[in-house]
Amino acid sequence: MKKLARLMVLLAVVPSMALVNDSGSVVASEKSETVKNYSYQTKTKKIVTKNKKLKKSITKLQQQIADDQKYIDEHTNKQNQTASNTDVANLDYNGTQEIIVNNNDPKFSQDDLSTTKGAWQQYGELDNLNRVSAANALLNVSLMPTAKRAPLNWNPTGWHNKKISSGWLYNRSHLIGYQLTGQNNNPKNLMTGTRSLNSPEMLAHEMDVAYYLKQSSSNYIRYRVTPVFRGDELLPRGVQMEAQSIGNNSVHFNVYIFNVESGVTLNYTDGTSQIG
Repeated sequence: MKKLARLMVLLAVVPSMALVNDSGSVVASEKSETVKNYSYQTKTKKIVTKNKKLKKSITKLQQQIADDQKYIDEHTNKQNQTASNTDVANLDYNGTQEIIVNNNDPKFSQDDLSTTKGAWQQYGELDNLNRVSAANALLNVSLMPTAKRAPLNWNPTGWHNKKISSGWLYNRSHLIGYQLTGQNNNPKNLMTGTRSLNSPEMLAHEMDVAYYLKQSSSNYIRYRVTPVFRGDELLPRGVQMEAQSIGNNSVHFNVYIFNVESGVTLNYTDGTSQIG
C-alpha cells in the first residue's frame, strides 16, 4: 500500500513525465509538444518577392510598348511624305523623323553598282569647317569587323553634349555603322547626331543591311550615307541613307532622317541646345 501511495503522489506531481507499465513499474513518458507550422510564412515571403519582380517586369514591358507605339505612330504616314534628292537640305522637321526620298529609289549609276573591284569603302574629306562629308561603300561580309568596338574619343562639329531626361542628347554617329566596316574613331566617318537619329532610326537600316550581308559571302550592297548641313551650320540638319543590294532588291532604300530630339530645341549653328 505504501508503494502504491507513493506512486500515486508521483503521478500527481509529474503526470506528463511518467507512466506505469504492465508490471506496475514507473517509466518515463515522451514529452508532449505542439509543433507550429511556419511554412505558409516562408511561402508568403517568396510570393511577395516574386510579385515585386513581376511588377518591375510589367513596368519595363509597358514602357517598351509605349516606346514601340510612339515609333509606330511617328512612322505610320512615312510613306506619304517624300522629297527629291535635291531639296533635302531645305526640309524642315514636321513631326516625322524619317521620310522617303526619290520614291525610295537610291541614286546609283550602273558603274556605282559594279562589283569588279570587290568590297571597298571610301570616306569624304572634312570640309573647310571641319565638317564630315559623304561616305560610300560596296559592302560585303568581308568588311565586317570581328573585334569589339573601342570607345570613341573624336568630337565632331557641333558637339555640345549634355544629359537630358532620357539620357545623353547626342551620340557620335557613324555614317557607316561600325558593324558594317569596322571604321571607328575615324573623323571622316563621325557626325554629331541625336540619340533618336542614331538609334532607332539609323540603326534600324544598318541592322537590315547587316542581316542581308551575313546571309552569304556573295551578297553585296552599294551604300551611301550623306550628312546634310545648311549653310555654315556645324550641326547636321539630318542624314540621307541610300542602299541597293546587287542583283536584287532585297535591300533597297533612300531615306532622309532629321537630326532632332523630342523635347529639345537644337541650335544648328553650333550644336548648343535648350530643353523644351
